[in-house]
Amino acid sequence: MLLTFFINHGGGPCFFLEPAPMRETWHGLETYLDGFMATLPEQPRAILAISGHWEEDMPTVNAGARPPLLFDYGGFPDHTYRLTWPAPGAPELATRVRGLLSDCGIASGTEGARGWDHGIFVPLKVMLPGAEIPLVQLSMQRGLDPAAHLAVGRALRPLRDEGVLILGSGQTYHNMRGFFGGGAVDEKVEAFDAWLRAAMIDGATRDEALIRWEEAPYARVAQPHEDHLLPLMVAAGAASGEPGAVHFHGHALGKPISGFRFG
Repeated sequence: MLLTFFINHGGGPCFFLEPAPMRETWHGLETYLDGFMATLPEQPRAILAISGHWEEDMPTVNAGARPPLLFDYGGFPDHTYRLTWPAPGAPELATRVRGLLSDCGIASGTEGARGWDHGIFVPLKVMLPGAEIPLVQLSMQRGLDPAAHLAVGRALRPLRDEGVLILGSGQTYHNMRGFFGGGAVDEKVEAFDAWLRAAMIDGATRDEALIRWEEAPYARVAQPHEDHLLPLMVAAGAASGEPGAVHFHGHALGKPISGFRFG
């Protein structure tokens, strides 16, 4: 059975700035992502990924056979808009995802033209530079209800026994004003990250903690808008009741960032 993961996808395409101080800021995360696949118990036959950069009215799968890249960022050097990462889609897996959601009473949609957004191709280009594993992206649902996204994850749990890696890509700290506030240590966001790390370990209480995440210390300081936290709910839901582990912990621009694996 494959694990499920939540990873941070870094500051836009900063992993591909060379040379640049900003890239050094994310060096620890880049090193972690580079060695990520070696930590898996087996090589996945496919990946199902949820990014903090795609929301639809209902959970929607990208069923394209060869999605392009979607350069959904601005202000970076020209070469970052010429990046390539030609990962194949997996239309059959997209159909399977919709079937599992339907079996649990969750309506879903399909999309065939959207490209891989940078919440997908930035970390995965570091993790899988050869782009050799087929991929399906699943959107979040507008409204960003934690319980609904945990339910989506629970519905998709059987994929783990079918050789599919379920991967949430977001950011445990995502306050852009804070990131560019001089890099000073912020005890408030340290408190939120410490709460999150503790909450993710206990499978018996994790779902309820995630549903009530806004009650955590300084939650809205770390996550003014929770779009980058919701991929965590799907990954955790796919391992509901199972232990979790802190798989990465570091800092970027003075702010804590953590990654988790479940199952």
